[in-house]
Amino acid sequence: MSTIRFFCIEETMNRKPVNFTPNAGRVSDYFGSHVFNDKSMRAYMTKEAYRSVRSAIDLGAKIDREVADQVAAGMKAWAVSKGATHYTHWFQPLTGGTAEKHDSFFEPTEDGDAIEKFSGGMLVQQEPDASSFPNGGIRNTFEARGYTAWDPTSPAFVIGTTLCIPTIFVSYTGEALDFKTPLLRALQSVDQAATDVAQYFDKNVKKVNATLGWEQEYFLVDSAFFNGRPDMALAGRALLGHGPAKGQQLDDHYFGSIPERVIQFMQEIEFEALRLGIPIKTRHNEVAPSQYEFAPIFEEANVAVDHNSLFMDLMEKVARRHNFRVLLHEKPFAGVNGSGKHNNWSLATDTGVNLLQPGKTPKSNLQFLTFFINTIKAVHDHADMLRATIASAGNDHRLGANEAPPAIISVFIGEQLSAVLDELERLESGKLSPQAKTDLKLNVVGKIPEILLDNTDRNRTSPFAFTGNKFEFRAVGSQANCAQPMTVLNAIMADQLRKFKSDVDALIKNGMKKDDAIFNVLKDYIKASKKIRFEGDGYGDAWKEEAAKRGLNNVPDTPRALDFMVTEEAIRIFEENGVLNRVEVEARHEILLEEYQKRIQIESRVLGDIAGNHVIPTAIRYQSTLIESVQRLKDLFDEKTYKSMAQAQLDMISEISKHVTVIISEKKAMIEARKKANALTDTREMAIAYCDTVKPIMETIRYHADKLELLVDDEMWPLPKFRELLFTR
Repeated sequence: MSTIRFFCIEETMNRKPVNFTPNAGRVSDYFGSHVFNDKSMRAYMTKEAYRSVRSAIDLGAKIDREVADQVAAGMKAWAVSKGATHYTHWFQPLTGGTAEKHDSFFEPTEDGDAIEKFSGGMLVQQEPDASSFPNGGIRNTFEARGYTAWDPTSPAFVIGTTLCIPTIFVSYTGEALDFKTPLLRALQSVDQAATDVAQYFDKNVKKVNATLGWEQEYFLVDSAFFNGRPDMALAGRALLGHGPAKGQQLDDHYFGSIPERVIQFMQEIEFEALRLGIPIKTRHNEVAPSQYEFAPIFEEANVAVDHNSLFMDLMEKVARRHNFRVLLHEKPFAGVNGSGKHNNWSLATDTGVNLLQPGKTPKSNLQFLTFFINTIKAVHDHADMLRATIASAGNDHRLGANEAPPAIISVFIGEQLSAVLDELERLESGKLSPQAKTDLKLNVVGKIPEILLDNTDRNRTSPFAFTGNKFEFRAVGSQANCAQPMTVLNAIMADQLRKFKSDVDALIKNGMKKDDAIFNVLKDYIKASKKIRFEGDGYGDAWKEEAAKRGLNNVPDTPRALDFMVTEEAIRIFEENGVLNRVEVEARHEILLEEYQKRIQIESRVLGDIAGNHVIPTAIRYQSTLIESVQRLKDLFDEKTYKSMAQAQLDMISEISKHVTVIISEKKAMIEARKKANALTDTREMAIAYCDTVKPIMETIRYHADKLELLVDDEMWPLPKFRELLFTR
């Protein structure tokens, strides 16, 4: 066995298990204990400071600088009580990860002593160096200034000895350089638009929050085997490797008994997450071997996005303590299911009503239908924008791969709700007669709770599915920041609700009663958005043909999907709803294209190195062993006997030569393709060149390398194999 694989197996087998037993009592005793939440604010802040922060959270009011000093004093006192010695503005730059710069509370005094200092100015704003973060051409590299500013709607928390303060991140000239800023803007926009519409049904509604519940899928692999795979360390996925004889064919891993070592990891990360206020509720085995999932209870969308980013960071740290490595790549192993992050989205009022939850009365169901149909209409009109939010190099491998929705955006609502909409569509246009209104409310709207008692089965092939009281955006990738799809979904929903209110108010102004106006507009929307609704198998070729007939786009690769971000209609949506201006949109487009190109570039370089330094030398060494064996046979036997005995080995020698020759040739072609792509000056053209010319060569190299893995002596193969990566727990 190769030195690397022998070391990996020996290290894994000789390792003592890491046992974790939290000694914190009931979850309710420590949930949120490391969060500066409402309970902590009441205990550590003055009444004035507390009221000011609550006004900022609930009403969006600004916090006065003098009050900010009081808030900072209370926050510092609480953090120090938790063992904090430093603080950081915790933000989410356009790298896809999180960022932090730690500063000490320590400050020397004139008399040679020291104090812990943390002022309102330190809380509210910091100035990290912004030059090395992606900016998409907004500024020159030598222009380094950027600002982080406190987001009071997402509570501060303590990790280790550091107080982490969630913040936005903007350039010196004010453009957003992060994921949080446009999300907050989109949430404010949908709040205003949804509140206006909700007041048709309840004048007491003063605020509407978008809610999000994410489902985080991931793989766990032993750290020793991970360290033996350069592709996983540098690219996050296995760039080559033949599938094991047993994969997920038997479906025996899904919801199966969780391995003891994995449960130890899960228990520790749950403990850490719950202390940080992340309401983790569910853990289970997923479909593929060594694949798992965590899911929390839904929260307000901004907080939920922060919690998901924080949780992904925690997963990496805790996994290392258990000698695991977490793989968040959407498709780390070819031949088995990839990982997604389903985004469960809804809207909730400050009166405690889920606007996508059917009610018990015709009135509440008319409200439900209003928001339900407007969501479908928003997705219909702006499906391509949603497609752009899930575009990434990793997700390209997953979408449509028989475990995830296809790249065609469609909406699944189920047979029974489809029947409700069809019945509503058949209504006569214009003013409803008393009998028609009664029939509508009793026979259509009034039946919804009863209908939903017999819930329609879910459609796992649908990218955007209604699941009883929320819509589930199933196409989001596992390593994505939830802010990106949530920003666009809330922006298009805000835009749609404003259009709806305008259409309804126009009919009311012309003398139509409110309910009649609402029904008429909804009826028109049902007709206009019908083509986005699809109840069948999203994987089949028949759907691709049908989708094309309906005029739905099918764009399977990232560079072309990202074009939908910068259409004039997309820019109008962003600008009119105050989410992003044209400069910010175009900058993000540039950043995402560049990220895609760099990821493929890294992958191709890593694959070239592995092929040249691991695969080919090993294959040639084994081939030499076969040649030596054949030569010995020739020395021992006569020609006829020799040929009969050596033919199988001669065929293997020839086959190895064929695969090695192709790999060497394709490796050279891949280098040339990269050179040509790198010579392009337009970022989009470069990304497309990597997609169209470099990626196919990588697939060819992989095919032949995987064939060699089956031919070469197992003891000689240098890289940990899929059976070791997926089944060593």
